[in-house]
Amino acid sequence: MDTTQFNRLIAFIWNIADDVLRDVYVRGKYRDVVLPMTVLRRLDALLTPTHEAVLQQKRELDGIGLKDQHDLLCGASGFDFYNTSPFTLAGVRASGVGNIRTDFEAWLDGFSPNVQEIITRFKFREQLRVLEEADRLMGLLERFLSPSINLSPNPVLDPQGKVIHAGLSNLGMGYVFEELLRRFSEENNEEAGEHFTPREVVRLMASLVVYPVRDRNLSTTFTIYDCACGTGGMLTEAETMLQEIATAHGHEASVHLRGQEVNPETWAICQADLLIKGEAHARVEYGSTLSADAFKRDRFDFMLANPPYGKSWKLDLEKLPAGNKQSGEKVNDPRFNVTHRGETLSLATRSSDGQLMFLVNMLAKMKPVDEAARVLKHVTGSRIATIHNGSSIMTGDAGQGESNIRRWVIENDWLEAVIALPENLFYNTGIATYVWVLSNDKAEKRRGRVQLIDATGRFEKLRRNLGKKNCQLSDADVQWVLDTYEACEDGEHSKVFPNAAFGYWQITVERPLRLRVDLTPPAPLSLSGEGGADTNTAARSDSPSPVRERGLGGEVERVIDHVRNTHGKGPHRDWNLFRRWVTEGARTLGIKFKDKDWKALRASLATTDPEAEPVRAEKSGYEPDPELRDHENVPMTDTVKAYFEREVLPYVPDAWVDESATVIGYEIPFTRHFYKPTPMRSLAEIAEELRRLEKESEGVLARVLGGKLQ
Repeated sequence: MDTTQFNRLIAFIWNIADDVLRDVYVRGKYRDVVLPMTVLRRLDALLTPTHEAVLQQKRELDGIGLKDQHDLLCGASGFDFYNTSPFTLAGVRASGVGNIRTDFEAWLDGFSPNVQEIITRFKFREQLRVLEEADRLMGLLERFLSPSINLSPNPVLDPQGKVIHAGLSNLGMGYVFEELLRRFSEENNEEAGEHFTPREVVRLMASLVVYPVRDRNLSTTFTIYDCACGTGGMLTEAETMLQEIATAHGHEASVHLRGQEVNPETWAICQADLLIKGEAHARVEYGSTLSADAFKRDRFDFMLANPPYGKSWKLDLEKLPAGNKQSGEKVNDPRFNVTHRGETLSLATRSSDGQLMFLVNMLAKMKPVDEAARVLKHVTGSRIATIHNGSSIMTGDAGQGESNIRRWVIENDWLEAVIALPENLFYNTGIATYVWVLSNDKAEKRRGRVQLIDATGRFEKLRRNLGKKNCQLSDADVQWVLDTYEACEDGEHSKVFPNAAFGYWQITVERPLRLRVDLTPPAPLSLSGEGGADTNTAARSDSPSPVRERGLGGEVERVIDHVRNTHGKGPHRDWNLFRRWVTEGARTLGIKFKDKDWKALRASLATTDPEAEPVRAEKSGYEPDPELRDHENVPMTDTVKAYFEREVLPYVPDAWVDESATVIGYEIPFTRHFYKPTPMRSLAEIAEELRRLEKESEGVLARVLGGKLQ
């Protein structure tokens, strides 16, 4: 699309808001009128040439009493939609101010059901009353029907046949929708990146899922899915690329598009764009992918998405049925709870950030790999490209949802590559972003391995910022990423690792509890009469002894007095021996000790002491000290035994690993692998700078002091 034409068209439509809607709507509400009117004017421009043919077809079908008229009326209009009202938009304007709202509504009512749903999602009928009461409806129509712009695919010619305004292609119209949406989002301080992705990033993602299968047999029907499809740019771009590759290799591919979008406005734009482009087999559903999945039983060949990151999915979480908390399930949804290597994994992430939940949703919709189809060089399995921010690769401790997702993906050998994109590449956000490339039918050279590609330095600057977007990927940059991905080799900007390099065991390192007992009076007076204290609870050696008003009672105090008189007031640094003395004393005095008495006894009399003997556990080994408990992450490229003997035992010889508490975790420390430390300056450089500064400041101090002396 010609840049001059595009900029002029955008400027004209943008100015309609200030010319017509000022003082009637606040600036944040301009979009409620301008976006649906742009869509409706485009539909009108497409339907006007065949309007009379549609009306004639309608009369004939009504005459024979045919009820199902949709397909025949679409045939008459030449599109997958039509309008059977007696008006075009120009006809509504010609009806005059007195009838304009009535005729406008009649024109809207004449659209086919698929357009009616778009109008409903835009809530545009609600705006007609406001516009009529403010006497702005006619002015709005005048602007959108102005001869200064052309929203038709056909060029506007002067009497001599010279082109005044070039026709606007379907692709160009898609760019217009996206640019208007970006500007309105920027005006409202919204995240425009939630609605659509820069086209060059879409091209990169489409290339990453389609290009690797270019040598397969593409003469078949493919499905492409986007679970957060926004205005549908990823779907149509991936379709275009697939068709181009198939044609170039002499194949004929049929493509069906599928998507889901929760924002009614962007859903309406997406649906209108697909209708205009004649995507008869496209199906884009309205609603939340996470809590109201519209494609539960479907499986797809190619999937792309740019889900919202850093955005809460708490409302979706509340709508999903609750899971079995005893087994660690947050929700009862087969997408988000999986059995992996004999273990049940909960894939539900923190409610504050649901981006990885969209990835899990796509993974649940992968087609199984057909070995026979692979031998025949057909496309089998599924390929996925999705964008996430940095939290997706590192956030989440071992055993938590985010880590479990990474584990599930990598241990199933689905992750092909993670590509770091330049910062400030997206609208209204400058954060670091990463493209994940996944497949359940990896090429032989990629099996068991993950490639990291650093493309943060591959971009060209924009002459003018678009929000926070100040750079873009050139065609050469996109090709560089593809070539680097295809090579799958180690280099300065590409690192290839075995899957195990991203996994670790989170081990729990325990040290024995060591207790000291001091029976110096009046310690027994602090004994608690309640048994609710934890058996591991004891005062720290650096804390004052606890003093409680309630005593244990005379019998227990008699036992303590007996131990003190028999073995001395201490301090006794062996709890095991002290417990035996208490047991023997109670037996001698005929007193029965209960569990609650032992708990209160330890809580009141015992303090931790690193010089004391370890407290033996009832069955075997030692009781752990919760205050000394530590966690270590052991890389899966190592062994727990070797790591423990090398990194722990030399410093704490009495430590051991609680094997029952070991948890598996996964993270992708991207920055660590590509970090380039800035070299420190040499001593000679520092000395030279000091001499320069000294020379520059020579005499300054003398002048300052001299000035004060005067």
